[in-house]
Amino acid sequence: MTTSPRPLLLADALLVDPAAGTETRGGLLIRDGIIADAGPQLTPSSIGPDVEVMACGGKVLAPGLVDMRCFVGEPGYEYRETIASATAAAAAGGVTTIVCQPATDPVIDDPAIVDFLLRRARDTGIVHVHPMAAITKKLAGREMTEFGLLQEAGAVAFTDGARSVTDALVMRRAMTYARDFDALIVHHTEDPALVGEGVMNEGEFASRLGLGGIPVEAETIMLERDIRLVKLTGARYHAASITCRDSLAIIARAKTEGLPVTAAVTINHLTLNENDIGSYRTFCKVTPPLRTEDDRLALADAVADGTIDVVVSDHDPQDVETKRLPFAEAYPGAVGVETMLPAALRLVHAGLVPLHALFRALSTAPAALLGLPGGSLAVGEPADLVLVDIDEPWVLNRDTLRSKCKNSPFDEARLTGRVAATFVAGRKVFSLSA
Repeated sequence: MTTSPRPLLLADALLVDPAAGTETRGGLLIRDGIIADAGPQLTPSSIGPDVEVMACGGKVLAPGLVDMRCFVGEPGYEYRETIASATAAAAAGGVTTIVCQPATDPVIDDPAIVDFLLRRARDTGIVHVHPMAAITKKLAGREMTEFGLLQEAGAVAFTDGARSVTDALVMRRAMTYARDFDALIVHHTEDPALVGEGVMNEGEFASRLGLGGIPVEAETIMLERDIRLVKLTGARYHAASITCRDSLAIIARAKTEGLPVTAAVTINHLTLNENDIGSYRTFCKVTPPLRTEDDRLALADAVADGTIDVVVSDHDPQDVETKRLPFAEAYPGAVGVETMLPAALRLVHAGLVPLHALFRALSTAPAALLGLPGGSLAVGEPADLVLVDIDEPWVLNRDTLRSKCKNSPFDEARLTGRVAATFVAGRKVFSLSA
């Protein structure tokens, strides 16, 4: 017979609740994995002797992050990442829920693969893991998957990962079926024909480097098409990775029209720009490509005002053999689940995004969009929490990253703000001091 763990009081913290839009100095009480109480009235002297106390020293306590775009290598690419390594990296980054992409081998296009992932996550993961299933079989963009069966098995949304469904009729049918199941379509908006041989943002800097460029129209044309299909079908639609000012105008217009449209931006596009490629830094080669500084600032403003709903890591581990190549030949992708929050805090320190707005995009909004618990410090919510010292300066050493691959664009970057502890269902799964 097992006994329940002692109640835990996280005392003297800055409680940031993005769901309520509040920041309050006080304590938070965890009992049986649930938030039992929170507020300034909770101090060590106000509770009974049976409660364990953890002093937070004024650090920020917020809902755990929900990462909607995270590649996990199982099954088929375990040399790049496993559920065990991905969830360890997530916990170190304050992420309590990861949503894995379907580009595995085999592809997540069958209920049996969904079931396999959920069982592996239960056995080897230390944070919550939910799969997104493929929109089309084998991510080929031609034949739809069985949305109803995949959703019943546990898929939380549908996406073809970093591939776009270029056939408008296939996408229309997918949206129609998704609407009937109240399922969310998450789409990578990038026209491969316009991408062509491009490897970075089209413009003066690409010309100076002698690299093929990718115009913003590769994104905006696909996004415009998708919005029109949303208007036609009424499906819930989420743009997986917005990168430029022009796309923001499209999203804002769709929202003004009352369409069920949301959008995300990756941490890379929020905190880096095309100039960070410097002298052909392949760790900064991502898809879609990094854009201009004007685009980056517009994206930050959009997170602050809610035009952009969600911030994601776009965690995409790549090994040395695919990254230590000439820039044009290197695979796109960067690890990010462990560094998403520290990198995002750059926006807070720069005065571009308020702290509660940042956590809304990192936690509350993605949880609500996917119908998952969390994203709030309200009583009765699961105690999935992150404790952050937002003022601690440190330098990232990629060799200390918990991901199997080390392709971080923030290697040797000076960061301010670090995760001190992460809790999943009230259980501490990461501690910086451990």
